[in-house]
Amino acid sequence: MREPAQADTDAGAADPDEQSDAARRRRRAQFLRELTEARELRDRVQPRRAKAARLRHAMRMRTFRW
Repeated sequence: MREPAQADTDAGAADPDEQSDAARRRRRAQFLRELTEARELRDRVQPRRAKAARLRHAMRMRTFRW
């Protein structure tokens, strides 16, 4: 809602960049939500594979040198 008000006060050249950045962030957030939902669904459908993946990740994190 604030973007049209800013368009009146800002220069016209900067406004499309801001809108495209905001649209990109919205699309990225939507993609990440859907990706998380798909991973959760896969983990519920394949619990054995999810457990093995968790164990592999834990082993990787234990052996990682900071």
